[in-house]
Amino acid sequence: MSTSSETVGAVAAPAAPAAPAAPARVAVRGTRLALRAAVLGRPDAPVLHDVGLDVAPGEILTVVGPSGCGKSTLLRTLAGLLSPLAGAVEQDGIPLTGPSADRALVFQEDALLPWRTLRANVELPLAVKGVPRPERRAQAGSWLARVGLAEQAGQLPHRVSGGQRQRAQLARALAGRPRAVLMDEPFGALDPQTRSGMQDLLVEVLRGTGATVVFVTHDVDEALFLGDRIALLGSGRVAAVRDVPRPRDRGALDDPDRVALRRTVLSSLGI
Repeated sequence: MSTSSETVGAVAAPAAPAAPAAPARVAVRGTRLALRAAVLGRPDAPVLHDVGLDVAPGEILTVVGPSGCGKSTLLRTLAGLLSPLAGAVEQDGIPLTGPSADRALVFQEDALLPWRTLRANVELPLAVKGVPRPERRAQAGSWLARVGLAEQAGQLPHRVSGGQRQRAQLARALAGRPRAVLMDEPFGALDPQTRSGMQDLLVEVLRGTGATVVFVTHDVDEALFLGDRIALLGSGRVAAVRDVPRPRDRGALDDPDRVALRRTVLSSLGI
């Protein structure tokens, strides 16, 4: 979504009231992430070999595979927390050398600081960027409103539900306007109804950001709903990358192409 100014009546109003809406209006340019003939893991325990993967700017790539196949290792490598043992890992053609504010990492555990309110947690990436306190407070409030937590902004994490903590973590990840969001089973601990709601919320809050997303999950239906493409990991490699028919369409469950792809994915997982 492109940036636009907001008109408030015939007489110019103070700028402060418009600040909370800024995250919804400011587009983020996505980034290209690529792995080329990469070997991933730790020196004494490589788990993925000869990985070739290209994630386009603004794409949602979902990643599935059996436990222990290297999904989290792939994500942490893209985050810059692990270096490749061989080959190359790049962002926009430049080798990754470590973590960056350009790439936000979202874990299954909410990872909120327990002594800070939800608002203060969401303010963290803005504080790191040096955003002045009044502005970052307004932006944090806007993001919390977008994820349905305006009334809980002053609560500590232990005073809200697991689903609400994940909403706050999502708001914190996006508040810094990263160019890539790397998500490691973020909804895995939630009940099915809350999980479905979080999937819809993710689609809604990502709309207009342009951010590239790599989303790791064990849930095949979640992967097929969210992803533009789905990467299948197994036997120490990226076994296949497939386009997803009608992504983010709840009405596509019975689409023949989607059903066929679901059957293929389940078969690759031995289910």
